[in-house]
Parts: sequence; C-alpha cells; structure tokens
Amino acid sequence: MSQSSCQYVPFDKEVLGLPYIHLENLSFSFLENSESLAVQQANIGIQEGKITAIIGESGSGKSTLLRLIYGLLEPLTGEVRYKGWLVPTRKDKLIPGHQDMKLVSQGFDDLNTFANVWDNVASQLPNTNIEAKQTKTAAILKRLRIDHLAKKRIADISGGEKQRVAICRALVNDPQVLLMDEPFNQVDASFRDTLQQDIKQIVVETGLTIILVSHDPTEVLALADDLIVMKDGKILDQGHPRELYERPTNPYTALLLAKSNILSSTDAKLLQIQSDTTVIIHQEWVSITASETTHDFTLTDIRFRGFYYELVITNHALQLHAISTTPVSIQVGQPVTVKIAQYISL
Repeated sequence: MSQSSCQYVPFDKEVLGLPYIHLENLSFSFLENSESLAVQQANIGIQEGKITAIIGESGSGKSTLLRLIYGLLEPLTGEVRYKGWLVPTRKDKLIPGHQDMKLVSQGFDDLNTFANVWDNVASQLPNTNIEAKQTKTAAILKRLRIDHLAKKRIADISGGEKQRVAICRALVNDPQVLLMDEPFNQVDASFRDTLQQDIKQIVVETGLTIILVSHDPTEVLALADDLIVMKDGKILDQGHPRELYERPTNPYTALLLAKSNILSSTDAKLLQIQSDTTVIIHQEWVSITASETTHDFTLTDIRFRGFYYELVITNHALQLHAISTTPVSIQVGQPVTVKIAQYISL
C-alpha cells in the first residue's frame, strides 16, 4: 500500500495514474513576491527504480529542484507527489524531508568530523537489535568499498572517501529514493567510474530510485537512465541520454552534452547547408582534408585532449570545432576543406 502523506498534509487524497515522482507546475523563489524564479513551471515524471540525472550549468536551479522534491523547500506554485501523495514540506513537518527519501548534500554537513567512519554510519540505525545494526553497517561499508576505513576519523579521510561515507549513511536505512547533489564532485577520476558502477549495481539489486544533480554531463551519460536538462530554472529537455545526445531539441542541450557547433541559418549556408532554422553539428561530424586553395577554411589550432585532438577551424565569418582520434598531419595555418557528415536542423 502507498505511504499516505495525510498525517502531514491534511485532506490530501491519493492521485492514481501518476509517475512514481510527479512534479506539476512547480515554481520556487528564494525571495517572497520576487519575479526572479529559481525553478519555473517544472513538469516532470520520474520513474521508479531508475537513475535520473538533472544537469545544467551552475545556477540553473538543479539543487533547488532536488530540495523541492525532498520537501526541504516550500513551492511558490505547483506540487510534488510521491506514489500519488503530496510530499510534505517545512510548513507540514517540524523536521522537513520525506521519510522514504534520503538526501546526500555536497558539503557532507551531516558527517560527524571527529567520529570514525563506522560510528557515522551505524548511528543511523536504532539500538533495538545490536547484532542487526552491526551486520547492516558492515554490509554497506563493504558494498561501497570503504570497510577498510571503518576505524578512521572523518577528519582524516579524503573528500572522495567522505562522499562514500555520506552515501553509506543514506543507504543503511534502505530508503526508497536517494537524492544526490553533485555526488562525484570530490571523487578522483580514477575512482569515479567504480563508484558509479557500484551505485548502478545497487539500483539493479534493490530497485532503489536515484535522482542526482551534476553540472558535468560526462559524469552521468553512462550512468543515468533519464536526463533532465535545466537552464535558468526551466526544464528544457528530458529523455534518455543517447536520445538527447543524438537528437537534441534545443541548442543548449546540444552544447551541454556534445559541445556542438551551433550555427545560424546564415552561417550554415557557408557549409552548403540549406536550413531556415538553427543548425547543430556535433564535433565528431566534422572532418577536414588539406586544401590547395586559400579560399576555404584554415586550421588555426590543434588541442591535445588525451585520446583525441580538438581541431579549431576558421574562415572569415565562422569558427568550427572538430574531433580527430588520430594525429593530424595538417599543420596549423594550412588551408583545409571541411566535410560535414551529418547535422540537425531545429
């Protein structure tokens, strides 16, 4: 049976047929009666047992939206429903935050700096069954690969290790929904993929629903089942990562996910592309060959990016960026001919 919110929200009635977590016309402002909205008319459906990532540049409203879902903030308009019931907010509960959800924030504010890792996690469980408490604590520390840190103080471990402790604290009570604000921010690149795979496996095994926030799409493209793109408090796009990458519906999504070349219809004509709308060209769709004329584009820069090279190509009116996975024989300053394999007209 669905958990009712009417113990906190009087006269609320369950609404059937909604997504697992449902946001309708949700708006929020930090200033009363302000026209500047941190979240504007958000309408979202979030699936059960999936990983949903909210992405966007800093200040886009991602973290605010996460706190609205959890019930830490009071919406200006609209509502958040979980399993058909309203999510209670700070006006409904003395201690805000939905009982079926756990939030892992960026600053590790909940961690006891001078207690050890074991105690930080075990403190989330009651003392009614000491054996069960020890078993659950040991299991979650092992699952997140930090059992070897059990006796270390929080003050003595790295930022990435603190992140794992914070996730353990959130998971040890078996929440239905885990909310994470920039969970990979302080995790070393070498351990980031391992942590992502651990989280993904937990979702597969337990059916946990995860909503996370990230300003870096590369962190979540391989992790998320669903992406929500935000800009200036507005929801611009929602869909599967591959779908949004290959068929973005607006220039911002293409720029955020693929660092695409965004061209006006006038600029597109310089590449013999006829379009009356904005044209999107991913960098991997651009290739170059040496040109014997001086009327084409010029290779103006080659930037080594590790496993690929970023090429900057310009002419009198246009600059393009391309990707090459092999060393480029053309020298900087040489004229080149540009070939576009495909493009998207919006």
